[in-house]
Amino acid sequence: MFQLKLHRITLLSLLLVWMLPLFGVSQDSLIYKIDIREEIGPGIVRKVNKAFIEAENLKADAILLHINTYGGLLDAADSIRTRILNSKIPVIAFVDNNAASAGALISIACNEIYMRSGASMGAATVVDANAAVLPDKYQSYMRAMMRTTAEKRGRDPRIAEAMVDSRTYIPGVNDSGKVLTFTTTEAIKNGYCNGEAESVEEVLKVSNRSTFRVANYQPTFLDNLISILVNPAVSGILLLLMLGGIYFELQTPGIGFPLLAAFIAAILYFAPLYLEGLAANWEILMAVIGLALLAIEIFVLPGFGIAGISGLILLVTAFTISMVGNDGFDFEMVDKNDLLRSLAIVLLATLGGVLVAVFSAGSIVNSRRFAKMVHSGEMKASEGFVSTDNTQTTLVGKTGITISFLRPSGKVTIDGKAYSANAESGFIETGKEIVVSRFDGLNIWVRETENQPV
Repeated sequence: MFQLKLHRITLLSLLLVWMLPLFGVSQDSLIYKIDIREEIGPGIVRKVNKAFIEAENLKADAILLHINTYGGLLDAADSIRTRILNSKIPVIAFVDNNAASAGALISIACNEIYMRSGASMGAATVVDANAAVLPDKYQSYMRAMMRTTAEKRGRDPRIAEAMVDSRTYIPGVNDSGKVLTFTTTEAIKNGYCNGEAESVEEVLKVSNRSTFRVANYQPTFLDNLISILVNPAVSGILLLLMLGGIYFELQTPGIGFPLLAAFIAAILYFAPLYLEGLAANWEILMAVIGLALLAIEIFVLPGFGIAGISGLILLVTAFTISMVGNDGFDFEMVDKNDLLRSLAIVLLATLGGVLVAVFSAGSIVNSRRFAKMVHSGEMKASEGFVSTDNTQTTLVGKTGITISFLRPSGKVTIDGKAYSANAESGFIETGKEIVVSRFDGLNIWVRETENQPV
């Protein structure tokens, strides 16, 4: 009899647990929290996408975005907005002080919005990097995006539009002729905030989630590394290493190390941009083709001609457009100032790389390690080689023939004797007629003569 009663009690308990959600009584809900406290950009898009996938795998009951941002890139905000609207898991926004511009769009896309006292949300006019208002075609796109997002969540679309356009007149809400920004109280009054809360825990209690546990998204080592590599300062250094390495390899072909350094820098430059969704496959392919043309110019074709110039043009173009949020070959929504700024960064890095290579070339060329890389074997007097000394100042102005490839150092014969010599610029192939241009006390410097043997 006791066992039968116990069995009935167990069945009744299970039935009650199963029916609790039907009566609005929440169990131990899993809330997955994501912090959005930085400028909205490619990095935060990747972070949000990964976090949503993890929340879905954990079967979270709700996702909470802890927002405190002044905005960022429109295309990045649109990506996050789309992810929120398509989420099968309810998304809650907790505006902790600021949800401006792109932050307002993200907040409006959420199912519920809660704000800290003294917080603000709005001011979604599209501006450039200098805070100058962009042309109306950008504003029109943003107005439509704000309206449709508000409509999707049952909020007044005119209010969302007023956050972009000061011309949108709403009596008692936006009648000052300025872009709309809500305080917490105003947002609650106009249906753009579900309640006031001072912490994440209070948000969950105010939203009738009495028992809950919070799981926080934890960035991985790769996430942090990508955040460092996409920093403009770091990107500039990587560009400098790439272009400087390529330039130095062109001046001293066959060494390999400068080109290897450029290749590694290129990987570190493009990989995070690709993962962040900025660098597309065709842009990376353009850079690879540019590097291939430069490699052909260095190792196959003498001099520096069409292949080398085409390679540099492709590289500069690929580096520039990989920094902006273009959609394939469509640059309509790319701010021209962003494009010009990217081009300026690339050109400055190019100039910096060339200057570094030029000023360091002399010391590197004359170093012992460099000499070991470009020379092999021992130059013996019995083989006709003589060391340079001050008496060789008499060689200046004399002509001779290269008997090895000058890269830029090599071997030449003058008056029937073999000498080690350096090319004044670039490199000189074997069998070319040269003239001694100067002697600096240590090295003989030569250049090609104008009339070469046929």
